[in-house]
Amino acid sequence: MKIEHLESHHYLIPLPETLTDSTHGEMTHFAVVIVRLLTDEGAEGIGYTYTVGSMGGSAIHAMAQNDLAPFLISKNPDQIEKLWDEMWWHMHYVGRGGIVSFAMAAIDIALWDLQAKLAGEPLWQHLGGTDNQVKAYAGGIDLLLPLDELREQTRRNLDKGFRAIKMKVGRQNISEDVERVAAMRELLGPDIPLMVDANMCWSVDQAIEASHAFAEHDVYWLEEPTIPDDMEGHARIQREGALPVASGENLHTVYEFEKLLAAGGAAFPEPDVANCGGITPWLKIARLAESRGLPVTTHGAHDLQVHLLAAIPNSSYLEAHGFGLDACIQHPLEIKEGFASAPSRPGHGVEFIWEALEALRM
Repeated sequence: MKIEHLESHHYLIPLPETLTDSTHGEMTHFAVVIVRLLTDEGAEGIGYTYTVGSMGGSAIHAMAQNDLAPFLISKNPDQIEKLWDEMWWHMHYVGRGGIVSFAMAAIDIALWDLQAKLAGEPLWQHLGGTDNQVKAYAGGIDLLLPLDELREQTRRNLDKGFRAIKMKVGRQNISEDVERVAAMRELLGPDIPLMVDANMCWSVDQAIEASHAFAEHDVYWLEEPTIPDDMEGHARIQREGALPVASGENLHTVYEFEKLLAAGGAAFPEPDVANCGGITPWLKIARLAESRGLPVTTHGAHDLQVHLLAAIPNSSYLEAHGFGLDACIQHPLEIKEGFASAPSRPGHGVEFIWEALEALRM
């Protein structure tokens, strides 16, 4: 069997409401790049990646279409790890992360989707999982929501079946964040986990201060407290703060995760399959975490990553992300009593509504 055709498509997806955080400001759209891979025997694999806002989507699309697709034609799609290494070195001079990792992720996901489909298995089972149920939290992107609207959003998420909630922090003054966290804890009561996410906005010292202030309100973790490049800073926040640190959504290689974990900078490593190079490196990151006794959480792409958490022994919470594809896919993620279910359809089971996407093509 050989790869006969590979094509990339670029879409700009509108969000149902404006989302806000401390780094990216107001967000009204996000870009999605979808790769369709066909073999000479007529089998198809589909993969995709996404960006925050519209930035970068056209570059990812161009790299997948113009640089990686011709390189992969006539290669054996069963040799996924070999193909990943070949793509990595083919693009190495302009790569080692960034846009290359996004483009490779979409292709790698398509290859794994193809392989699981040919095996007649859902991806989570194909990867060795035995239980398709994964704990999930609602990932609010809600920094600028007035407090009453934040409470109402949380009530809606609880009604949808979530039993863990994340909110954004990083307002102008930490005291404002503490007030909002206290109000959320009062609403949720003592038994529902509450995570907070600063989106890299603080210095290390500010993050340590915030960590101690939030701990009084039983916060489950502090996510992305400072810039991702500062591994030692993450370690200081983990060591001198009062909360576990979740981080990794802005790391794009296994090597970056190795450095973060070696520094002791995260209690909850947080790879995003859509930007760390795909399923092949995601699984290596999960094994790195397991070797250190750490549970893995996720960022974004929840329709894909529910499979990955279901496949590993050291899974933590799945983030049900605000950048959802519900309007463009046949089977949105199901949440019941705090758990997400990885689908039983062969492959990753994400079936796009191509007619809906056509109007959003870039």
